[in-house]
Amino acid sequence: MDYKLIEKDSFKVIGKTKRITTQDGENLNLVPLFWKECQADGSYEKICSMAGGRGVFGICMDFEPNYEAFMYMIAVEDNGEILEDFSSAEIPAARWAVFESVGPMPGAIQKVWERIYSEWIPATGYQQEEGPQLEVYPLGDISAPDYKCEVWIPIKK
Repeated sequence: MDYKLIEKDSFKVIGKTKRITTQDGENLNLVPLFWKECQADGSYEKICSMAGGRGVFGICMDFEPNYEAFMYMIAVEDNGEILEDFSSAEIPAARWAVFESVGPMPGAIQKVWERIYSEWIPATGYQQEEGPQLEVYPLGDISAPDYKCEVWIPIKK
């Protein structure tokens, strides 16, 4: 599985959040539903209007014990604008393993997540570091057959 390692300083994000359960694989349905909710209520359009060069983030953070639930955030890098009903968070400095996903969402990125945990982590000797996990989405048509985005996992040896 191809990947690259990068070091990134901490940065702030702003966006919409929702608590997501992982029981019975519900996260695989609830995260795409949250994206649709944000598109329907206009939040996603507002988030995209603030997006910088990196695009939009899907952030998994604030995990409960045994990863039974987590907070999911659809966000952009914080530009200092204060928005009602939006939350902010700080993504800590980390060493990241970055994986590319190619294909229409959400299926393509869900396959990358599965391969990270079933193939890459067991084979490389890296361990996932505590902290947020990122999905990095460039602005564009996420249903396109060649849509490219990334998964970022904080890691340690």
